[in-house]
Parts: sequence; C-alpha cells; structure tokens
Amino acid sequence: MKNYFPACSNLIVTCLALFLVGCASEPVPVAVQAPVISGEQMLNESQRLANLGDRWKKGKNMVDRGNVLVREGRNKVDEGNRMVQEGEQVQRESEESSGGLNK
Repeated sequence: MKNYFPACSNLIVTCLALFLVGCASEPVPVAVQAPVISGEQMLNESQRLANLGDRWKKGKNMVDRGNVLVREGRNKVDEGNRMVQEGEQVQRESEESSGGLNK
C-alpha cells in the first residue's frame, strides 16, 4: 500500500494541472450552421442577385459612354482653342502687314 499513494498523488496533481490548463485555454469556436431556406427563397435571392448584376453592367456602360463623351468634348475644346489662337495670329499678321490702314 505504501507504493500506491505516491503514484496516486502524482496522478491527482497531473490531472489537476491538465484540468487547469484546459480551463485557461481559448474556447473552441462552434460552427454556426446557416439556416435552411426554401426553394422559393433561393429563387428570389438568385433573381435579386441577377438584377444587381444587370444594374451594375448598365452602370458600367453608362460610365464608359460618359468617359468617351468627356474625351470627345475635351478634344473639341482643344480644337476650338487652336482655331482661336490661329485666328488671332492671322489677325495680328494682317494688321501688321496692312501698316495701320485699319486704324
């Protein structure tokens, strides 16, 4: 019986240590299962997502067309500015070559 108690006390200390370590560790996350939905709900959800996709595509097309129009507009403005500069240059040259007849 003498040999039984030291082994038993070591076993108790070991079990107690394992118990404390288990209590102090991070809890294991519990997997949350998604709720089961009906076929009609699934169909409605897929149609809603499809509509969102269509709306996104329409929006992207509008952005693309708008960017093209902005580029074309900037090109027209640049062309107009070049014409104004060229016209002003022609006016100055003609005024200089006329020798002040228009004054």
